[in-house]
Amino acid sequence: MTTHRYSVTPHPIETLLIWVKSGEIAIPEIQRPFVWEAAKVRNLLDSLYRGYPVGYLIAWRNPTVKLKDGTHSAGKRILIDGQQRMTALMAALLGREVLTKDYETVRIRIAFQPREECFEVANPAIEKNAAWIYDVAEMFSPSASMFKIVGDYCSKNKGVSLDGIFHSMEKLCNIVNNHVGVIELAEDLDIETVTEIFIRVNSAGTELSQADFAMSKIAVNESFGGNMLRKAIDYFCHMAVAPEFCSCIEKGDPDFAKSEFLPLMRWLKDVNDDIYDPTYTDMLRVAFTSEFGRGKLQDLVALLSGRNFATKQYEIAIAEESFGKLKRGMLAFISKTHFERITMILRSAGFVTSDLIGGQNAVNFAYILYLRGRAEGVPAADLERLVRRWYAMSILRGRYTSSPETAFDLDIRQIEARGLVPYAEVVIEAEMPESFWSGMLPQLMDTSSGKSPYFLAYQAAQAKLGDKGFLSRDIAVLDLLLNRCDVHHVYPKKYLKTQGLSRGRYNQIANFVLAQNEINIAIGDKAPDKYFGELANQCAGGKKKYGGIIDITKMRENLEMNCIPESMLDGVITDYDTFLQERRKLMALKTKKWFEAL
Repeated sequence: MTTHRYSVTPHPIETLLIWVKSGEIAIPEIQRPFVWEAAKVRNLLDSLYRGYPVGYLIAWRNPTVKLKDGTHSAGKRILIDGQQRMTALMAALLGREVLTKDYETVRIRIAFQPREECFEVANPAIEKNAAWIYDVAEMFSPSASMFKIVGDYCSKNKGVSLDGIFHSMEKLCNIVNNHVGVIELAEDLDIETVTEIFIRVNSAGTELSQADFAMSKIAVNESFGGNMLRKAIDYFCHMAVAPEFCSCIEKGDPDFAKSEFLPLMRWLKDVNDDIYDPTYTDMLRVAFTSEFGRGKLQDLVALLSGRNFATKQYEIAIAEESFGKLKRGMLAFISKTHFERITMILRSAGFVTSDLIGGQNAVNFAYILYLRGRAEGVPAADLERLVRRWYAMSILRGRYTSSPETAFDLDIRQIEARGLVPYAEVVIEAEMPESFWSGMLPQLMDTSSGKSPYFLAYQAAQAKLGDKGFLSRDIAVLDLLLNRCDVHHVYPKKYLKTQGLSRGRYNQIANFVLAQNEINIAIGDKAPDKYFGELANQCAGGKKKYGGIIDITKMRENLEMNCIPESMLDGVITDYDTFLQERRKLMALKTKKWFEAL
């Protein structure tokens, strides 16, 4: 016989609203932006008015926890699906204010036309039109009198049917008696099962991540400051992308403005650096892994619930301790000193723009290493070098691409057991043997993805090593990257297309160089033997056609910087495939030289 791990119970909307107001059901997203457009709120009311189904709500009960005095306290329900619908109902029917995506507090007013039995988002024209009830929330006020509202309406709208208007108004007021199914999940279900149920029930198919569950646990906890911590995480992410948002927080959320968090985040308002714009998932990963020595966010969810991994019971003391540790991790994350240092380390390795940052998880673990190293007192110069090399290793070897949580967990546990510096150095040496540079990397560079980590690392290498742009006398690759340069095809794209090559063939990264726009335009679709012949002529006193280099030695140096076989200047133009093979080897050697200089 199958044991049900959930219950499905229909509840009147009125009951659900009472539960939310009393805190029996917690809406974890209530402090985050209400993302529905007002028109969707109108459509929801219209569906309820017509008796249409509006989907299930999914609640997951927090586990019962053991209090410090030995007694037990039942956990409240957390609404994990249906947050926007419940917020919409509270806004429209109870007149509650909501936060917009710009964190402004607004009232969403839905108007009702009882003769036509239709709803509309309230606007100034409707407010002046006596045929409309401007704000349906006034009908759900405890002090509202149906007879007075209907009487007033009929006095302003001569000739309407009193019975008809009364019927429409009564039908509207009765929508709070409509039943909505609530799926309540058992408190002992694991996150994977809860996620699976969510995906199967949610018709939109939106997947909840473990970070979403963790954020829900944080947001609904007021005992240990979770609700304020949740805001700090959200606001930091928002300010990192839009620094001007600081003034919106100061105006719109005075309680947060007075908290300890905003003064520590205010530095972001003067920053326009987008090398690392973390999401709340990134912040959780870094703060949790660096502070707790664990890599799986499901463990954070359990710890915030008070899980004792030894006894498998839930204890309030563990929840309190976990919130304290998470807060410490977050304060370390948002520290101006720490955040500026990690971005400086990335930039000092040649990753000078956000376009060169491939996977965010590699940055996240680099930040974890930095914070752990700071805590362990590793000398600053040694720590910066270690973090640079670890980040480069992790992107070149794809360490955090397929199963980042597993890799995070493995690495942090090994760091805990063996020490940060010894472990990191052993891993880097093992992952980057000589055979990687000479054999594996040239093969990995057989790709047409301009976003491949190998091409990103190669560009960072050129920036770090001070290389000049292709055929440029004075303009450095660093300047080209900072000014969003052209990626030029050494064997021009149109030239290769006329030979019948596909996009995946002519867009090989080994055919790419970073060049000034005017040099790229001047070369156009000329065959390599033609324009390399003209380059040789340019260095022998002939017409200057491409860039400003007229000295043959300087030209050879430029080709070497850009990993172009120098023999091409001597008229040795190989077939395209041979050129690609030779250039991949040169690019791999350039990347190795860079890695050794980090």
